Amino acid sequence: MPFNIVLVEPEIPNNTGNIGRLALASGSMLHLIKPFGFELDDKRVKRAGLDYWQHLDLRIYDSLDDFLSQHGSKNLVFFSSHGTKNHWSIPFEDGQFLVFGKESVGLPSSLLSSYKNDLYKIPLYSEHVRSLNLANAVGIAVYEGLKHIQ
Repeated sequence: MPFNIVLVEPEIPNNTGNIGRLALASGSMLHLIKPFGFELDDKRVKRAGLDYWQHLDLRIYDSLDDFLSQHGSKNLVFFSSHGTKNHWSIPFEDGQFLVFGKESVGLPSSLLSSYKNDLYKIPLYSEHVRSLNLANAVGIAVYEGLKHIQ
């Protein structure tokens, strides 16, 4: 399996649906950490994921602590605008966990401080843009990673 895509408290159903489709297309597993800003049976999740959602390898966690208790010692990489290293310098590996924060505020500060050596950013080249759309950021990271592990 190429990657484990992790969304911490996703808020926008369309993004999660699109990321689910991307996970399936790339052979990755999708991990969703509650609370969500929507219900998984929301028609917008299904519409964005099309009829592929039923084939998705999906894991759901009740909290960030629940996820970290199961996977905290694994190869985790975190994406944030607070990262100091560009995503091009990630030492991508098969099965790696790519962790993304929620759309409105990103990753919790506890993760930013605990995993600062594993924190990366996708560079932005305009002072007028604070961040990328979550689904776009996940797509950039996953396919950059696939380039390195294929």
